[in-house]
Amino acid sequence: MIRMLVTVLYGIGYLICSLPELSRVKKLDPRLSVEKRDEAAHTLPKNWAASLIRSSGSKVTVEGEHNMPVGPVLIVSNHQSNFDIPVLMSSLKKPAGFLSKTEVKKLPLLPKWMEVMNCIFVDRKNKRQALLSLKEGSEKLKEGHSLIIFPEGTRSKGDDLAKFKTGALRMAAGAGVPIVPVAIDGTYDIMEKQGGWRFKPSQVKVIVCKPVQAEEYTGRDLKTTAEELRQTIAKTLRNPS
Repeated sequence: MIRMLVTVLYGIGYLICSLPELSRVKKLDPRLSVEKRDEAAHTLPKNWAASLIRSSGSKVTVEGEHNMPVGPVLIVSNHQSNFDIPVLMSSLKKPAGFLSKTEVKKLPLLPKWMEVMNCIFVDRKNKRQALLSLKEGSEKLKEGHSLIIFPEGTRSKGDDLAKFKTGALRMAAGAGVPIVPVAIDGTYDIMEKQGGWRFKPSQVKVIVCKPVQAEEYTGRDLKTTAEELRQTIAKTLRNPS
């Protein structure tokens, strides 16, 4: 419980102290390349996410980073825990926004950073708004930004993977970008396995799998692509290198 309180309070304090940097990032020269702007916008959030992982006492190792293509991609990951987002934010070299529930907008400060990171807020209770959000995500990919999605739709709280939904995959299809499956293992052990809000230091592994190029899935049934992505991640979790 003490570790959890320290982590939460530290995270909030970090965000409060980040306000001057947030103001600076919002004023970045629009003439900068997408890569430069994303790198600048994601530097502090990456450090913040890394500090949360350290505060939990956990360690993250990354394998397969060489599989990550240059340019915009849609990163597709399994979803074990609430810690998956800070783990991916801090451990992957490529800056990437992510899809988030619209309820997150009610939180203080955090949504402001998510906006400059090009995150997409999705109202899953409003089908029309959800479709507009996915269209926005496709445009972000076309502009050169990368995104992270959790196609299970909810946390698996372990190694068992739920069926992958196809909705968010349409963003990649619309933008014609590679899809990169990423397997996360160990985040469930940090918090959810303990019950309540107790934290336990854990060893987390992130494995970047080979990308699926646009020409490999364009024109195919996205349900087939979604299942192949799920199988790739499931196999990686069963047989990590």
